[in-house]
Amino acid sequence: MSLVQTSLQQFSAAASGFTPFLPSPSSHSSARISVKFTVSCCSVSSPVTVVNGNVDMKATERNEIRLGLPSKGRMASDTLNLLKDCQLSVRQPNPRQYVADIPQLSNVEVWFQRPKDIVKKLVSGDLDLGIVGLDTLSEYGQGNEDLILVHDALAYGDCRLSLAIPKYGIFERINSVKELAEMPQWTADKPLRVATGFTYLGPKFLKENGLQHVDFSTADGALEAAPAMGIADAIVDLVSSGTTLKENNLKEIEGGVLLESQAVLVGSKKSLLQREGLLDITHEILERFEAHLRALGQFTVVANMRGSSAEEVAERILSQPSLSGLQGPTVSPVFRKSDSGLKADYYAIVICVPKKLLYKSVQQLRAIGGSGVLVSPLTYIFDEETPRWRELISKLGL
Repeated sequence: MSLVQTSLQQFSAAASGFTPFLPSPSSHSSARISVKFTVSCCSVSSPVTVVNGNVDMKATERNEIRLGLPSKGRMASDTLNLLKDCQLSVRQPNPRQYVADIPQLSNVEVWFQRPKDIVKKLVSGDLDLGIVGLDTLSEYGQGNEDLILVHDALAYGDCRLSLAIPKYGIFERINSVKELAEMPQWTADKPLRVATGFTYLGPKFLKENGLQHVDFSTADGALEAAPAMGIADAIVDLVSSGTTLKENNLKEIEGGVLLESQAVLVGSKKSLLQREGLLDITHEILERFEAHLRALGQFTVVANMRGSSAEEVAERILSQPSLSGLQGPTVSPVFRKSDSGLKADYYAIVICVPKKLLYKSVQQLRAIGGSGVLVSPLTYIFDEETPRWRELISKLGL
């Protein structure tokens, strides 16, 4: 049976009421058959049309903006929390579905994917924006010029990609990558054996640091056991606190950090330049992220202070190093009734202070006459314009 016959019969079984045209065996070799059908899947609003085995690109064009988010693990939950804190909660009626939306952002589809697939689909054009770890972007993006860092520090997912070696044996006195490279043991016949899941960044790093004789083995998870099992001399893996390394008698060495990583927002340069509405959506997401992240750990402090004038009160406040705020204190008169009428001998001051200086700031305020001190956490601090937006526009050449 011909390939066309087989395909049409399979399609017929899946589509009710479809009757295929099948040429007779004697004539199918010379007959030219034009087959056209439309397939819709995965809740994609734009169907894919196939004509004679070729994809009709006009039919695959989409208007929706696609944002890729991690589908599982700590990175996934932290990403959803960040979006929620920025009033961009993801609506996913069915947790088994991989497509969702953000009601506050019109025409945006959220696609839950593995982090490495987010990077790959940004490159292929199937996604427009994505949130992943910088380590994942660097490993699977491999310097692709179409990938643009939109926000490089989302303040979660902190870790480092690091080279680690045993504390014992021939490595006991090795404390730097330079010393590791100078060890005479590594030859073409007996190379340094490194276990890693980072098959792009690992070899690139060690080659750049003078290690010519290296044999890499690909592995995922529990890499710390590899040297003790005798299947590797060293590992290249993600490290958070370093506790797991210590518990497995491994150590990081000087110059052995490949990169410091955290969650980042990345975009497709081609999409940013061509996808209608994407720049506006990206601008809004950036504004929300920047305003929220800038406000993290910041508090508004409000107090009343007696003074002869706003300027005199401001001078007293600015004499204290912890009370300067973002750009200086806000000082406003407080009016109260008296027998002679309204009086303004008190002033309300408003300043912004970081959490680590909060108690010290309150002490300084009280020391210069502040009273009725009120403290509340900040949710957003919006700048006149977010610096990262200007950087993005520059990268895009706009």
